[in-house]
Amino acid sequence: MNRLACFLLLVLLTACDYFENQKVNSEDLLKEELQTFNWNDVDTYPTFSSCDSMTLKEDSRVCFQNTLLSHVNHYLASQNIVVSEDVNDTIRLKLMIDNRGHLEIEDIAIKPETRFQIPEIDSLLRQSLKGIPKIFPAIKRGQQVKTAFELPVIVRID
Repeated sequence: MNRLACFLLLVLLTACDYFENQKVNSEDLLKEELQTFNWNDVDTYPTFSSCDSMTLKEDSRVCFQNTLLSHVNHYLASQNIVVSEDVNDTIRLKLMIDNRGHLEIEDIAIKPETRFQIPEIDSLLRQSLKGIPKIFPAIKRGQQVKTAFELPVIVRID
């Protein structure tokens, strides 16, 4: 009987820890949650007010990209660019939109031939993005987040 009493006492003492409430730190929970979801996949892409009517996520992305391209192409078309040889290039703009909707050019990939024909192309592209309408940042789980993407700009001058 003495062994049974000791065994039950031992079980009761160790079982008390099992029922103790564990406190969860909200910051630890947030850090764990932030690591579990994919930051590359956002709930809504960055957008302009002109794209608000788009209900599908992909349509919203296309509207945003087309609005940016239209703005860049309109600006470049208004410039008097003179070249000695034909230029046919797809310039790749790597863009970053922060969680406040500010756009920044991370990189511009241009063929050397295009850079030779249009030495001021970098500054023209940067200037073309100065007057864009207000950007609403991407949303992930109700939070505005930073996003990066690539915008292909076709430059064709004959």
